[in-house]
Amino acid sequence: MEVINTSGRRKTSVARIYLSQGEGKITVNKREFADYFPSEVLQIKVQQPLELTNESGKYDINVNVQGGGINGQAEAVRLAISKALCEIDAEHRLTLKPEGFLTRDPRMVERKKPGRRKARRRFQFSKR
Repeated sequence: MEVINTSGRRKTSVARIYLSQGEGKITVNKREFADYFPSEVLQIKVQQPLELTNESGKYDINVNVQGGGINGQAEAVRLAISKALCEIDAEHRLTLKPEGFLTRDPRMVERKKPGRRKARRRFQFSKR
């Protein structure tokens, strides 16, 4: 099996993954998976598609991820892994699609507007 290359995005994070046959080793930005995502919640989030399709421990995954925060990066990696699993076997699509792992989350941070403190928050009103 050749190397499968896919990408995933979430907020401002972009993850590019290279999935190849192996023993389940995940490397993120040349660092160990557990070092890069120290939180248990984020580790589970990244491994969800592999657990769901019973493919954990079968593939080595090399990840390049940049931009955004740690949660957005984890979700970007999850989307990329899900896409790669669908390329390997189209049957995986039937299990991943209902869970929403193949959908790019379109929510982005709303821009700050002039005359406001944030996007929608107004400045404190002073009567006098």
